Formats: sequence, structure tokens, C-alpha cells
Amino acid sequence: MQATVHRFDPDTLAGSVLRDDGVELPFDAAAFATSGLRHLRLGQRLTVEVSGDRVTALRIVGVGGGRPIR
Repeated sequence: MQATVHRFDPDTLAGSVLRDDGVELPFDAAAFATSGLRHLRLGQRLTVEVSGDRVTALRIVGVGGGRPIR
């Protein structure tokens, strides 16, 4: 699923994203760690994996999973 970074705390590495339908989903430092990123910026578009009402993984499309950046 695609989402937009809504909040990000660089100290705790936690924050939230907004789905395209406006629903806010939180993520914790563990979910951020799966991204391989060093920081996020507000408004950045991501691909997210969700379990229940929490984000479990964050990715930039084309990074990870053997998918080249195009």
C-alpha cells in the first residue's frame, strides 16, 4: 500500500503515515529499521506493509526485495 509520511521523530525513529484515504497509521522504530533509510521527510511517499492498524515495514518503491530502482 502507498502512504505519505505525516509525522517523524528523528530521536525516537517513530512516527505515522497517512493512507490515501486519510487514515493515519503509526509506526515504531522497528518498522523504520526495516526501511534501511536514515531519515524521512514529511510528505515523502512510501510503500508500507501493515498488520492490523500499525505499519510493520516502510520502503521506497524500487528499494529492497531485489527490486532495482528505475
